[in-house]
Amino acid sequence: MTNISLLDILKLEEREMGSRKSIEQIFEEFTLDPKEPVFTTGVVCKLLKIPVWVLKQLDREGLVSPPRKDDNKSRLYSIRQVKILKRCWYYMHVKGVKVNGLRIILRMEKIGR
Repeated sequence: MTNISLLDILKLEEREMGSRKSIEQIFEEFTLDPKEPVFTTGVVCKLLKIPVWVLKQLDREGLVSPPRKDDNKSRLYSIRQVKILKRCWYYMHVKGVKVNGLRIILRMEKIGR
């Protein structure tokens, strides 16, 4: 049995593609706009290790409210929103800040930039 790494497979596929773009070129062209909503609620909770109720509360209070295209569709968070959620959870969980305090802190941080 021969051990073949993922890199070997990718190189083989690249050779087979011939004149088409290389794997490196394909990944170089891939960019994600920080404002593009791509992360579901479940993914955000796993990434940041925060409970769902925090996302729902911050959404309800209008602090981090990802748009919904339809009432039945799930919320999708952007990278930018995930970073804001991370800061909010830090203030809530570590510093004990309530939602009204978060609103003031986020407003002050926005002015300070």
